[in-house]
Amino acid sequence: MSLVESLSDTDPEAARVQIELMRRASPFQRLQLALSLSRAVIALSRNGLARGLPGASETEIGLRFVALHYGAALADEVRADLDSRRT
Repeated sequence: MSLVESLSDTDPEAARVQIELMRRASPFQRLQLALSLSRAVIALSRNGLARGLPGASETEIGLRFVALHYGAALADEVRADLDSRRT
């Protein structure tokens, strides 16, 4: 059993079926799945930030998301750009 398998809560037979379905999927279908999973992970991350920052605006949550995933320097640049657009 590999490390990945030992960390999975997916039944081995279900995992085998999932892998087989992915192998049979077209490149477009794989891309669609990847984009869908990315959207779901982003939404979960933003929801987690929102729960941890009650009362924060969508902008502040977005900036925290950028800081967490892309670094504080980029978040600071985005904040400065947003501030310059408001004035």
